[in-house]
Amino acid sequence: MRQFDLAPLYRNTVGFDRLFSMLDQMVGVDAAPSYPPYNIERTGENAYRISIAVAGFTDRDLTVEVKENTLSVRGERKPSEERKVDVLHQGIAARSFDRRFQLADGVQVVGAALENGLLHLDLVRETPEAKKPKLIPISTNAAQTIEAQKAA
Repeated sequence: MRQFDLAPLYRNTVGFDRLFSMLDQMVGVDAAPSYPPYNIERTGENAYRISIAVAGFTDRDLTVEVKENTLSVRGERKPSEERKVDVLHQGIAARSFDRRFQLADGVQVVGAALENGLLHLDLVRETPEAKKPKLIPISTNAAQTIEAQKAA
């Protein structure tokens, strides 16, 4: 029997933890593009951080956009006219990229910072008030409960 790896789905989504745990036993998907490399970390109960390795890119070369439930990070390095050199060996990748992440409902991007060649994107999962659990008081007298509902 053929084994499937859902690791690419884990890497490209944030906030779907339980969904992909269930799908992990089912059908798999081909490997996602690997450039640029990145980490997804859980920094709190409802907080996440995506760190993308963007060595050689400046904040002017990067674009971060959220549209609907898709987070897009684009990098396009613009040639520098002030520094003309002949590159004898280029081991540092400077190619353009477009990395997309599917965000779960309620996940918001709250910040972005570029430091030491890493672009850090901070995300928070906010549960709407209507979806939060609420306690229902239990009455021992059904007549009192009906009266209280009519009064409200």
